[in-house]
Amino acid sequence: MLWTPLWRSSGHSACPEGPRASRAWPGELYPHTSLTTQPQEPLQLQPLPSRFFRRLDRDSSRSLDARELQGGLAELGLALDMVEAEGVCKRWDRDGSGTLDLEEFLRALRPPMSQAREAVIAAAFTKLDRSGDGVVTVDDLQGVYSGRAHPKVRSGQWTEEEVLRRFLDNFDSSEKDGQVTLAEFQDYYSGVSASVDTDEEFVAMMTSAWRL
Repeated sequence: MLWTPLWRSSGHSACPEGPRASRAWPGELYPHTSLTTQPQEPLQLQPLPSRFFRRLDRDSSRSLDARELQGGLAELGLALDMVEAEGVCKRWDRDGSGTLDLEEFLRALRPPMSQAREAVIAAAFTKLDRSGDGVVTVDDLQGVYSGRAHPKVRSGQWTEEEVLRRFLDNFDSSEKDGQVTLAEFQDYYSGVSASVDTDEEFVAMMTSAWRL
């Protein structure tokens, strides 16, 4: 399964090859081809927080309840009573499960983004949102990217629309509805942002990836 974007206006890939570029774009990219490389996970999990999470997960449920979270925060020097710990857990719990999974835990640890980073992410989203309705859908991608060269399209297993939908799902939330909002797009890139040291490097990466 391969993915590579093709900008219709220029015929070149939307992102240069290389490790830094691949973090800006969810997949390896090759010039003059269509959506054809394996998408990467939207979030590159960092080892130290992940190990800390597993250590706090006393019952090996792959999630943290308020009591486990309370113990973890205490280890970091933040003493909370149970009511406060439950409040923190509820605030970070995005799927309403009552507990925190690893992705929710790591998301809560991400540093806030600067205005420069938020601005370039918004500019990239605006470029994708061709209809201007505040939501990116397959319809916005059609005509900008082509999935004809994808092996499963060539074999008849997938349609071009399915290729574009799977690409779009990289940016979508855990509930894949085929619509990516600015908030979801920002959430994807907040994970990328956490591993880029300077605003200048992040802005340059995004500018190159999305040809802003």
